[in-house]
Amino acid sequence: MISKILALYKKYKEVINYLVFGVLTTILTLLIYYGLTYTIMDPNNALMLQGANIISWVVAVIFAYITNRKFVFESKSDNIIKECASFFGARIVTLIMDMIIMFVGVTVFKGNDKIFKLISQIVVIVSNYVFSKLFVFKKKKS
Repeated sequence: MISKILALYKKYKEVINYLVFGVLTTILTLLIYYGLTYTIMDPNNALMLQGANIISWVVAVIFAYITNRKFVFESKSDNIIKECASFFGARIVTLIMDMIIMFVGVTVFKGNDKIFKLISQIVVIVSNYVFSKLFVFKKKKS
C-alpha cells in the first residue's frame, strides 16, 4: 500500500508539490491582504484595495519563486536572474488578471472583496502553473 502511494507521489510529484506550495502561497496572500484590509487599508477605496492587493502579491511572489524553484520544478538553471525575471514577468500577467477581477467584481459591481479575492486566486493559481510549466521552468530536452 505504501509503495503504491509512493509510486503515485513520484509520478505526480510536481503537481502535488505545486498544489501544496500553491496553497501555502495563497494562504500567505490572503493573510496579508485580509490583514491589511481589516486594519489599515479600506477595501471600499479603489486605491487602497489595489494597494493591499499589490503588497500581498509582492510577498507571495517572492515566496512562490523560492519554493517553486527548489521544491516544485527543481530548477538547476545557472541563469537565476533570467529565470527570476521570467517568473516575475509571468506573475505580473496574473497580477493584472487579479487586479481586473478585483476591480470589476468589487469596484464596478460592488461585490464582496473577500469573495472576489478567493475567486481571483483560483484563476491566478491555474494560470501561474501553466506559465511556470511552459515558460519559466521548462525542462531542457536531452
